[in-house]
Amino acid sequence: MPLLQVRDFPAELYEKISRAAAAENRSVPQQTIVLLKNALAAGAEPRTRRQAALREINGFNVGGFKAEGSGAFPDPARMIREDRDR
Repeated sequence: MPLLQVRDFPAELYEKISRAAAAENRSVPQQTIVLLKNALAAGAEPRTRRQAALREINGFNVGGFKAEGSGAFPDPARMIREDRDR
């Protein structure tokens, strides 16, 4: 695997990455890779970004409901009713 070394890296930026890594239970190098991947993906063409976002959404679990495609979300009225009944 290639090695990347950055000289004169700003201390305040390193601290931000370090705090973000701790919050995500990652090492600083792992967090740096995630941040770089996300930044580079943000610059991708719109269709590619949408496809990536849809893949990510399909993996979410929301309120015990797993999102598996556009029709898999529960009825909002039912969710509100369940919440009010608690």
